[in-house]
Amino acid sequence: MLNISIMKVYDKVLNGTGISYDEAIELSNLKGEDILDLVSLANKVRNRFFGDPHVCTIMNAKSGKCSEDCKFCAQSSFHSTGIEEYPLANKEQILKQAENCYKSGVKHFGLVTSGRGYENTNDEFIEILDAIDLIYDRFPQLNVCASIGILNRERAYELAKKNIKHYNINLQTAPSKYNKLISTTHDIEEKYSTIRYLKEFGVEICAGGIIGLGESMKDRIEMAFKLKELEVEVIPLNVLIPIPGTPLEGIEELSVSEIALSFALFRLINPKIVIKFAAGRETKMKDFQGLLMLAGANGFLTGGYLTTRGREVSEDDKFGDELKGFRN
Repeated sequence: MLNISIMKVYDKVLNGTGISYDEAIELSNLKGEDILDLVSLANKVRNRFFGDPHVCTIMNAKSGKCSEDCKFCAQSSFHSTGIEEYPLANKEQILKQAENCYKSGVKHFGLVTSGRGYENTNDEFIEILDAIDLIYDRFPQLNVCASIGILNRERAYELAKKNIKHYNINLQTAPSKYNKLISTTHDIEEKYSTIRYLKEFGVEICAGGIIGLGESMKDRIEMAFKLKELEVEVIPLNVLIPIPGTPLEGIEELSVSEIALSFALFRLINPKIVIKFAAGRETKMKDFQGLLMLAGANGFLTGGYLTTRGREVSEDDKFGDELKGFRN
């Protein structure tokens, strides 16, 4: 028999109504086989509202030397991680990566740059806008996305005019823990402002976070509800890959069961929002990565994660086909 806490929310989530904060806290205490029952419910919700997986790939178009001190990030100038550093890629390099994405059959291509963001128009920002134009001119079927940091209202407007599909700006963790767990060089309110500006101009938002930073389950639930409040369209969830040279390099890893429970809770809190499994799929979850797709995730990032490699797109094509066997 199903756990009583699961039974109480069963019908409402299948009807598309997210669980309440108190219900999420109650469900977060599940253990053992009850977690698998919650995973099963999350999968039923995923199947109810989504079809084929949402798949995207990204290009690390500018790497390293970031002015911000994010504790998890290999690209921060505050950490010595030995990553490759380079300025903004030229238009030909960007166009080549977009072509690879197009030929692979992936429909979403994201441009990502290191750094705080763009609160003033400069040559680099203009080059990014020009690159987006070139991609759409050559590959109009692609959905071009961007993740270039904090923006003011004017930059958000200029970017929105380029008709990008999604803008990625992750909250990373519970808002109340942002300065403790993530960064002291900027505030999460600046991310909220960027989201509001872009939504004002019709850009859909891709915003999520990282599991395994040292946060509690309650912190994850806080983040899930904040994302719901912000009405984001896509929630990417990452499982921390501790990078040598960052403050988190020796942090204790989470259990598979706790990660699966976390993913299921995100799905039940946000039943109709795309939830995308990003970093940590292969390296941290290994044999269990399919479990998280069955715990409510309905999308994944393929081809690599900025400074860490991912799986080949061809491998993920087969992965996506296999997941169809768990749908009605």
